[in-house]
Amino acid sequence: MNRKISHKIRRAHRYLGLFLGLQFLMWTISGLYFSWTDLDEIHGNQFKNLDYKPMAFENLISPSDLNHYETIKTIEIRDIQKEPFFLINESYLYNARNGKNKKTISKEDAIYIANNHMRSGLEISSVETIFEVGKHHEYRQKLLPAYVINYSSDENLKAYVSIENAKFQTVRHRDWRWFDFLWMTHTMDYEGRDDFNNTILRIFSLLGLITVMSGFSLWFVSSPTVRKFLK
Repeated sequence: MNRKISHKIRRAHRYLGLFLGLQFLMWTISGLYFSWTDLDEIHGNQFKNLDYKPMAFENLISPSDLNHYETIKTIEIRDIQKEPFFLINESYLYNARNGKNKKTISKEDAIYIANNHMRSGLEISSVETIFEVGKHHEYRQKLLPAYVINYSSDENLKAYVSIENAKFQTVRHRDWRWFDFLWMTHTMDYEGRDDFNNTILRIFSLLGLITVMSGFSLWFVSSPTVRKFLK
């Protein structure tokens, strides 16, 4: 009877291991990569001007003098081409000296903003505009439309600046893309990459637990020591 049970458990363990083996391997590889990489480098800090401080401005008008039809909930100061702008409610730009509305920023404005936040010496190769992105895009879940500033580098370096609020959004480069791909294999969210509560991950986690428990059970029913003890 023990031999039959052992055979069944061994067979289940073998096929579960075969089915789950590739995903176990990806979990291990991605986990090793995460533990051995510097997150500051993944975030692109080595390409940023970490000493940047926003310019200080004087002689600004009062925000209450703006011809803005909404209640002002948030307000920030934006430096665009060394001119002060109010960012109202994270969406509306007004010149902080004359109150004129700035509906959009230009490519030149985006380059100026990117130059403030990126380290000196980087050469810009091109600037493009994006209006929509897919679920797997490196700029997903961020404000659109945006300018993409491409740099001449082996890392395929890109900086993103929001057109709507003139905010420097993020930096993307080769190592970040590797991290992002491995993160997808780790979370098993092959649709959007960032959902840790997806069904596939839950199923594989449960099957992984069953595989481990079947290994313990196999040892228990096939161990001479255990059989001797039970007698």
